[in-house]
Amino acid sequence: MSQVGLTEYGDYLDHLELHAEEFTALFNTILINVTGFFRDPDAWDYLRTEVLPALLASKSATEPVRVWSAGCASGEEAYTLAIVLAEMLGPAEFRDRVKIYATDVDEEALSHARQGMYSEREVSGVPEELRDRYFEQLGGRFTFRKDLRRSVIFGRNDLVQDAPISRIDLLVCRNTLMYFNAETQARILARFHFGLSEPGVLFLGKAEMLLSHGTMFLPIDLKRRTFRKTPRVTPQNGTLFADPPPMATRTAPDGIELLRDEAALASPLAQVVLNADGLVAVVNRQAEVLFGISARDVGRPFRDLELSYRPLELRRHIEKALEERRTVRITDVAYNRGPEVVYLEVQVSPLANGVIEPLGVSVAFHDVTDFRRLQDELEQANRQLETAYEELQSTNEELETTNEELQSTVEELETTNEELQSTNEELETMNEELQSTNDELQTINDELQDRTAELDRSNEFLETILTSLRAGVVVVGPELVVQAWNHQAEELWGLRRDEAIGEHLLNLDIGLPLDQVRPVVRSTLAGEDGPHEVTVAAINRRGRGIEVRVVASPLRGPDAAAVVGAILTMEEASATEDATR
Repeated sequence: MSQVGLTEYGDYLDHLELHAEEFTALFNTILINVTGFFRDPDAWDYLRTEVLPALLASKSATEPVRVWSAGCASGEEAYTLAIVLAEMLGPAEFRDRVKIYATDVDEEALSHARQGMYSEREVSGVPEELRDRYFEQLGGRFTFRKDLRRSVIFGRNDLVQDAPISRIDLLVCRNTLMYFNAETQARILARFHFGLSEPGVLFLGKAEMLLSHGTMFLPIDLKRRTFRKTPRVTPQNGTLFADPPPMATRTAPDGIELLRDEAALASPLAQVVLNADGLVAVVNRQAEVLFGISARDVGRPFRDLELSYRPLELRRHIEKALEERRTVRITDVAYNRGPEVVYLEVQVSPLANGVIEPLGVSVAFHDVTDFRRLQDELEQANRQLETAYEELQSTNEELETTNEELQSTVEELETTNEELQSTNEELETMNEELQSTNDELQTINDELQDRTAELDRSNEFLETILTSLRAGVVVVGPELVVQAWNHQAEELWGLRRDEAIGEHLLNLDIGLPLDQVRPVVRSTLAGEDGPHEVTVAAINRRGRGIEVRVVASPLRGPDAAAVVGAILTMEEASATEDATR
């Protein structure tokens, strides 16, 4: 509120509604992005020496390794994972096998992470030998190796709402869960359990525990907060329980019970049955197809399923049906199922067996898409018929009016015909004049083609000179905008001509320290006397350090007095000395 100049809470709410971009600024301010390289070194050493060797040993030599850094902030944690795995596998095998998915909800932090560039203070937690091996220093900044950077994929993911990344071998989520309440933590951990492969490893922060989620994760080392995914037991449809299912499987029913169960599962209506505790008891096949839920969701609290709030908020309707002991119908429910929209009629029915307390509730979904489509088509056809009838009446009236107008038009056309006759004679005279003008334009066009050919030859000659020079040549205007960029400059810096021309010289991403070249260019453009050259240390397109001699010469206009730009020649200092000798 202070930053936008407001003092009242209500005024700030109005400001948020009027300025959508303010929500992003508020969200990024609230987020806590505290991270660092090798944060909590003891836990990272345990992961490197105990957990990862066992995980890699369970895979074949060519099988991919998938890692997810959830809540990666500015990227230090993701790059730490890359360093640890590259040390264990070697850079070549790391590039071939490892994919590290780093996600966060803070777009600003993700933008910083994608650059992979950190200050000396930020990389102070990286041991010196690893820092020399995995970072390239340029000035006071340290950039993560580009060949390994391609294996780290940054993207936005909301742990509460978005789908998890699947088939993950190692999931690192350090000091993130502690900011959520218990219910939200349970929802996130269920998604983590789904995303992890078997046997996947979950690596948490020092401030986080999983004491109440032993059915999903078992500790490898509780002190270092490392856990292993436990296999999920898939219960049979129709099982009612308030706690997670036991490991033993239920004996399949036979006779009439089996027939009843199969009839419920094969029902053409999508149906989900909940027990009195709000746990999912039955999911039939049509519900699996329509909503993507399955038998493994049996036993889960219904409120944890996406179906509880999408395509509509079902929980209040379930409460109403149980409270009033009657069936609740909700019509005209639109459900976006991929590219198509399905229309549903939902029926929530309490289930009882003559006792006071209900046994549970049945939620049935009737697909009325075809009926809705037919109804819409009928309504549209009626509207079209009414419109056609109105148009027909209007057309009859217009025809009568048009007949009268045609009579007048015939008389006008006869008069117009006389006028056109006179106009035709005038046009013949103008045609002769245009013919003469066309001959003159043809002559001028021939002259322009000759001049264009001369100009093309001049440009080809100039291009041949620039290409033949051993030095890189760059021509800039008075505003330091690149106007020419020869082949040797491309070879020297790895930047193509079409990428350089039209860009500001100081904005080019090349290995030449342009801040040291700028004074020489400025003095040349100012028309100052004296030699305008400098020798600087640079990095060529192959990543090799070189010394470059840069000479700036003034580019003068037609009157040879005003300086209209500068010509920069760039050549390796060693090459210059060889040429001198």
